[in-house]
Amino acid sequence: MIYDCAIIGGGPAGLNAALVLGRARRNVALFDHNKPRNAVTHASHGFLTRDGVTPAEFRRVAYEEVLKYPSVKHHPVEVTDIRKLNAGFLISTHEGEQIQARKLLFASGLQETLPDIPGVRNLYGKSLFYCPYCDGWELRDKSLFVLFDHPRVFHLAKLLYNWSRDLIVCTNGPGILTNEQKQILASRDIVVSEQSVSAFHGSDGKLRLVEFTDGSRIERTGGFIAPKWVPRAGFQQELGYAVNDLGGILTDEMGKSTVPGLFAAGEVTTGFPSQLIVAAAAGSIAAASINLELTEEAFSS
Repeated sequence: MIYDCAIIGGGPAGLNAALVLGRARRNVALFDHNKPRNAVTHASHGFLTRDGVTPAEFRRVAYEEVLKYPSVKHHPVEVTDIRKLNAGFLISTHEGEQIQARKLLFASGLQETLPDIPGVRNLYGKSLFYCPYCDGWELRDKSLFVLFDHPRVFHLAKLLYNWSRDLIVCTNGPGILTNEQKQILASRDIVVSEQSVSAFHGSDGKLRLVEFTDGSRIERTGGFIAPKWVPRAGFQQELGYAVNDLGGILTDEMGKSTVPGLFAAGEVTTGFPSQLIVAAAAGSIAAASINLELTEEAFSS
């Protein structure tokens, strides 16, 4: 059997693409070995009708809806190799299975690496976050700590001021903010620290103290940090697709990559995290584009 489309990744982009293609009566192989980036998140926000849903519940409901369509088959395995064929792609899995598909959609998201600071892993997704739109409401009016060693910390600090006026911004070293930016933040009573953080302290997922390398500590009840993200697609050498400045798969507005028949959607294209609803929408757009391309090919043969 040759599938109409193989989808790599079972996050919101991949699942929504599978839903749209399933409803279009396309044969879909959905590869998902259940290692989502947001697994540590206690709840996801900003998705209408699903605000506050846990990642596990989101996946459960999504799979229940997607697999109602008999032409969608779930492969809970890891893809280890992909080869471009004259008319499609050959996908190999860790278990030795091989399937062929006319179209390929990458929706494999990002690989996330947290700062190498003691205490981060126990607090991340509970009282330390990265996205104000996702979790700012839950931390409103609390004493917040922002750790980001990039000039974008200035924008993040201004953004977080909408949720809390009790902010301490740490650049983990000097030279990140200009004097003018520091003055602007100070005019709003936003404290800027250029010290290096040595540890986060807390219990039951709740931040209590931030410790610096000089031994000093400050009390905080929540905060925002900036992990490092790398697109999880892989197979660039085998497939030859172009990438953007952040390493994401380069696509047009319909999800088409520079390789014929290869599409991508969600965070694997942007190179940075997005809300569930944004990734799901990208998956829907890419699926419609794939279906249209399959339709045109059928009528031109």
